[in-house]
Amino acid sequence: MMTTSLSGDRPIPLAVLAAYGGLALPMAAGFIALQVILPTFYAQALGLSLSAVGGILLLARLWDLLTDPLVGYFSDRTPAHWGRRRVWVAASAPLLAASVWLLFNPGENASNTYLLLGAMAIYTAGTMAIVPFNAWGAELSSNYHQRSRAAGSRVVFGLMGTLLALILIDNSSNSALQSSLLAISILVLASLMVTVPAALRWVPDRSTVTPEGNNFIAALQLLTRPSPFRRLLLAFLLNGFANAIPATLFLLFTTHVLQEPALAGPILFLYFLCSAIAVPFWVKVAGRCGKHQTWCAAVLIACLFFTGAPFLGAGDIAWYIAIVVGTGLMIGADLVLPSAINGDLIEWDAHENGQRRPGLFFALWGTASKLAFALAVGLIFPLLELLGFDTAGDNSAAQLQGLAILYAVPSIVCKLAAVAMMRDFPIDEAEHQRIRNALAASG
Repeated sequence: MMTTSLSGDRPIPLAVLAAYGGLALPMAAGFIALQVILPTFYAQALGLSLSAVGGILLLARLWDLLTDPLVGYFSDRTPAHWGRRRVWVAASAPLLAASVWLLFNPGENASNTYLLLGAMAIYTAGTMAIVPFNAWGAELSSNYHQRSRAAGSRVVFGLMGTLLALILIDNSSNSALQSSLLAISILVLASLMVTVPAALRWVPDRSTVTPEGNNFIAALQLLTRPSPFRRLLLAFLLNGFANAIPATLFLLFTTHVLQEPALAGPILFLYFLCSAIAVPFWVKVAGRCGKHQTWCAAVLIACLFFTGAPFLGAGDIAWYIAIVVGTGLMIGADLVLPSAINGDLIEWDAHENGQRRPGLFFALWGTASKLAFALAVGLIFPLLELLGFDTAGDNSAAQLQGLAILYAVPSIVCKLAAVAMMRDFPIDEAEHQRIRNALAASG
């Protein structure tokens, strides 16, 4: 088993990047189905109300407000000779496999309780995997640019999992959606059996932490006191909420506004393909222009593309594809750069607070990511129901226009707010290097 530290400035070997990033493939395949297909399937095919589905998924996500900090806490306290991160990833795999199978393959009489318990199980498994997984990547190197490479590998393999899942989506009928979920379940289980052993074997895990600084009080202090971390986390939450809204409404938008349900799978595939293609470009640009500056530029351009969505109607496929390609290229920056910036704050924390708490940082990061999706489903689905929107398809022009507006306008507003928060972010490459030098000089 590899034990070599890669914490300096040396490039992370490609084999290590591949073994580490590969873990993202099964998780991304499962969670794209959870985010895009599952809410619509349970409401449209199984007859649960939009408000019930939205409320249940929001409640299940709020469960992560407890589990994320707990996993971060115990991950940082796991004995180093076990591998602080790898032991949690290994333990999460069976629970993730079981919860994906049960939640994605419900019986015809699945109830609100079934959805709630299944969602809580898959979110718990995801927390056990994702929080240590993200911290693990930040610990592969303390170099500003190597962290971007680690995050980029995670994103590229995650997008591969997303694309594989999207190939399996058929939105032509409720039974076709059920078959899609079954196929994605098999994909997740099969890829877990390959990627988890590879990561356990080839990715070094010898992090240095100060676990005494990882506790509930410390988490509250990070959230309540002004700091670069809180600023980044709030911007990430706003931007994540902005991205989750159109993802949540995507199937309804393509089915009822564009009236092209059969194109949902190919369009989503195109979107994430563009994201994957763009990741190396954004990593390179960030190396020249800085991470937060590059991220803000990409978010602003995405807003420009989103402005066209409320004006689309039946048959406007060409215009929608242009929006999908444009926003897909921009989302590549969203996927890789914020997490890499968060990794850089580990050294800021060590310098400012005398603590190294990657488990806590990425626990709060994971909570923000999941909360963004939960808020999107929990708020947007009830708003749709308030407008009188009917998933069965009997909707007026005003109700369809309401769906189109909800699809884009809240996202634009939240993205602009996120950019405003990240303006003049204090931790750039020069400041990060200064912090590293100060830490080295102090011992």
